[in-house]
Amino acid sequence: MAQQTYTVTGMTCQHCVLSVTEEVSEINGVTDVAVDLPTGKVTVTSDRDLGTDEVRAAVEEAGYQLTA
Repeated sequence: MAQQTYTVTGMTCQHCVLSVTEEVSEINGVTDVAVDLPTGKVTVTSDRDLGTDEVRAAVEEAGYQLTA
């Protein structure tokens, strides 16, 4: 199992959280996505190492920006 935490900007409400969670969850190998709205931290657990570009693409598809 691999776990990585990213910072996402632009999320302001629970709908934002759901959008990011849904898109990131669709990445092959992702087993869990935990979003902390106040801090913008998104922790992704997967059964393989994910590339930052994969996560960035999913976050951008949801309409937000990955900053770390």
